[in-house]
Amino acid sequence: MPRRPTITQAAISRAVKGAPAAGLKVGRVEIDGGRIVIHSGNDVRQEPASDFDAWRAKRDAR
Repeated sequence: MPRRPTITQAAISRAVKGAPAAGLKVGRVEIDGGRIVIHSGNDVRQEPASDFDAWRAKRDAR
């Protein structure tokens, strides 16, 4: 059975400290298998394509 890669606290710390240096705001950090995934906290808002899409987005926001 292959051994799972070990992710250390130091590796996570390096990744989180490197994100602002790359211009990202850290929203959250996930460990996915053997990778560190950093989700940006920057809000990217898109305008709805039509009135129906705007209504649906507003309704689903509840």
